Amino acid sequence: MAQMSKRRIVREKVLQILYANEMNPDSLQANVDGMLSDVSDQADKQFAKDLVNRVIINNDVLDDKIKMRVANWEMNRIALIDKLLLRMGICELIYFPDIPPKVSINEAIEIAKLFSTSGSGKFINGILDAILSQLKDSGDLNKTGRGLVEESISKNSPKKN
Repeated sequence: MAQMSKRRIVREKVLQILYANEMNPDSLQANVDGMLSDVSDQADKQFAKDLVNRVIINNDVLDDKIKMRVANWEMNRIALIDKLLLRMGICELIYFPDIPPKVSINEAIEIAKLFSTSGSGKFINGILDAILSQLKDSGDLNKTGRGLVEESISKNSPKKN
């Protein structure tokens, strides 16, 4: 079995921090410090802190994006883990230009398979994919580096018969 990436482990810790924050917002810093105490790589630790902070700060914006995609579904009926993973995924799509969209979506799906219901992966995939398409169509997707390299290459390549 392949070794799980360090970033996946960090994202799982971020999910746990955000979940704990939903239960008790007064202990955010203690949760961050405790959950990240065994993360030795400073870049990974900073990524986790940035993701936690951006999700919390932009909570309303992220929830609005989710609401637009689940028009016939009440937000309070979405499982909390799924909602947190959607917020994390959308946050990465919008606020982390160096992370390829496919990575953000795949990580959310894989973590959902571990921590949520059997149908959560498909649900999260559908929502994040729709939000990614909307961000592309509106020109609001700001990805640099390898994030969209494959797509621009394939669009500009001559068609083969």
